[in-house]
Amino acid sequence: MVEFQDTSPPAGEGPSSVTPAATVTSSFPEPSQLDEFSPAGSSLLSSRRIHALKQGDLFGVFDQTGDILWGQDIADGLYYHDTRYLSGLTFRIGGQRPVLLSSVVRENNVMLSVNLTNETLTLSDGTHLSHDLLHVLRSRFLWEGKCFERIEIRNFDVLRHDISCDMHFFADFADLFEARGMKRKKRGENLEPSIGESDVSLSYRGLDDRVRTTRILFSPRPKTLSSDHATYDFSIAPGEKILIHIEVQCDPASCSTLPPNRAFLQGAVAARRSLRLASSRATAIATSNEIFNEAIRRCICDIYMLLTEKRTGPYPYAGVPWYSTVFGRDGLITAMQTLWIDPLIAKGVLKYLAINQAEKEDPQADAEPGKILHEVRLGEMAELGEVPFRRYYGSVDATPLFVMLAGDYLERTGDVGTLSELWPHVTRAIDWIERFGDRDGDGFVEYGRRNKDGLVNQGWKDSYDSIFHADGALAEGPIALCEVQAYVYAARRAAAAIGRRLGQTAYAAHQDEKAEALRVAFNLSFWNDDIGTYVIALDGKKRQCAVRSSNAGHVLLTDIVPAARAAKVVNCLMHRSSFSGWGIRTIPEGEARYNPMAYHNGSVWPHDNALIAMGFARHGYRQEATRVFQALFDAALYTDLRRLPELFCGFTRSRSEGPVRYPVACSPQAWAAATLPALLQAVLGLRYDPGTVSVEFTRPGLPESIESLTLFNLAVGGESLTVRVVRAGEEVAINVVERSSSIRMQIIN
Repeated sequence: MVEFQDTSPPAGEGPSSVTPAATVTSSFPEPSQLDEFSPAGSSLLSSRRIHALKQGDLFGVFDQTGDILWGQDIADGLYYHDTRYLSGLTFRIGGQRPVLLSSVVRENNVMLSVNLTNETLTLSDGTHLSHDLLHVLRSRFLWEGKCFERIEIRNFDVLRHDISCDMHFFADFADLFEARGMKRKKRGENLEPSIGESDVSLSYRGLDDRVRTTRILFSPRPKTLSSDHATYDFSIAPGEKILIHIEVQCDPASCSTLPPNRAFLQGAVAARRSLRLASSRATAIATSNEIFNEAIRRCICDIYMLLTEKRTGPYPYAGVPWYSTVFGRDGLITAMQTLWIDPLIAKGVLKYLAINQAEKEDPQADAEPGKILHEVRLGEMAELGEVPFRRYYGSVDATPLFVMLAGDYLERTGDVGTLSELWPHVTRAIDWIERFGDRDGDGFVEYGRRNKDGLVNQGWKDSYDSIFHADGALAEGPIALCEVQAYVYAARRAAAAIGRRLGQTAYAAHQDEKAEALRVAFNLSFWNDDIGTYVIALDGKKRQCAVRSSNAGHVLLTDIVPAARAAKVVNCLMHRSSFSGWGIRTIPEGEARYNPMAYHNGSVWPHDNALIAMGFARHGYRQEATRVFQALFDAALYTDLRRLPELFCGFTRSRSEGPVRYPVACSPQAWAAATLPALLQAVLGLRYDPGTVSVEFTRPGLPESIESLTLFNLAVGGESLTVRVVRAGEEVAINVVERSSSIRMQIIN
């Protein structure tokens, strides 16, 4: 993830050094119209609560009342293929904004439910309607490029009332990067609206000569309907309720054949069924701790909401709102974290990235043959090259992670057929490591952008200031990150293991030799006795960036680390300067650029901690992994919907206070959603052996907050197993509850 440097919000992945133009030409609302959409003093950086929904390539960002607000630095809206198809939507009764009672995204992530009531109103006949006599329920969901809403209004007074309702709407067709704060010298043109009796179509012709259209349908037919406004007049008897249905279609291929009320009901059923069927593949988890059950259910629901079906299978989009698209690194890591509960995610990620592997050199896209994709964008600015992310390859770690995941997938499933299909892509990725990744032939993989508007730093910490020396000076490239060398080591070992399964014995032996040479060189060049851990990186002159960091924890995911040094890395990461009580900081206290409020230089990222804990467990440090697990679960207790965000600030834990939120952290985000499942696998020491059709637990444990848990549908080799795990002090007992005929369970102490 990376922050904008030249715009107001430091808001995640995107161009770290794109300089926005000075002016913008658009047909946005006039200043006199903005009050309808924007509360006073609102800002993208404010702490106002928002709700997000996502389905396929459509996502929405709404305020607590269900409105889409418009104003300076507000990025609410309905987005489709990186374009904002609806930028304003407000609902009023009697000309006033209703009072919020409650709002929540239901646990299955399908429906946003908002409960509202009325202010004291002066009605058209001059009479007054006291507050809290009308109840308004707004129900909204997304399905197949459409946003469906039902507004239910019920009269709880003893008298009949004549009321008016108003809906204002607006579509600016802003590119997602515009919505995030970038300026454009020129935009396309808004086309003449098409207004029917019950529908409005708003269209925009972009500079890419593509016409984008938003069609809004109303039922029943409004009293008045214009290009930005619909009104209703109702007479509501005591106890009576009325319904308004709204359907927003993004680039509709044809007119809907169903009235909005029927479409709402059928779409809601289909959306629920789709998520339920997808998530039914996953291992189900139930524990003695009801709060943990809430958190883990939210994790699973978020993971499957973020999955988007491609022709190659499911792919987890990185997160909402800004990363609702394919990211290579995020997809690969999410697939690693969820491999134990649903290997089909990993298969979908591998196949998608394989067919999008770079085939030629393209400096504008930071692409080289064999390199794995970083990011895909479909908006107007990407199509025109105003941002370099249409199909962008500027990450140094996605390529070795691709090969790592391929090896992990084979080990988890034994699916030789899929690996046979992927083998040419695996060898091309290894070839990229050798030909392009190792820029100076020293055996290490370095990065340096080839496009001046691309990412400056190309590891997972891709803020411009995230790689630095002990004195705080920024490192100059090409830069070799410590964790990337470990990924390359693991990739070579994985390529060797895959090669042996496919009969490529000479290739496998060569990869093992290269991996061993890298292991020796890495431990000579990256270890620093003075700081007691691996340095974060080597700069372009091969000088150590002698900084302690969470990056060193990722090295433990592999066997590149000798046992004695693994112990020192663990001790460094669990020292109070690094471990905040809520998790391990990206940069520990005491380093030159440490700042607990910085995006990558002192904050706590859940997925970062999950990978570190997986490394702890791999090297036998189960208790330390359990401490990390407990810390992240405790953090989830304080977060909205028990949902771990992209990151939170790295301030030291204080009694009776939750973690300090990072104001523009994305939520939900795929690899954050996959954190608790990954941590659970780590502390249980859980792995699968498809060769013997067995499930193994190595030195399993549980945190103090969980007395027992049941894992349903642990699947391997076409067989399945359900087990119950019970904690007794620091030990656990595991019993088989149900199993198919030939699957086995093994406990290794």
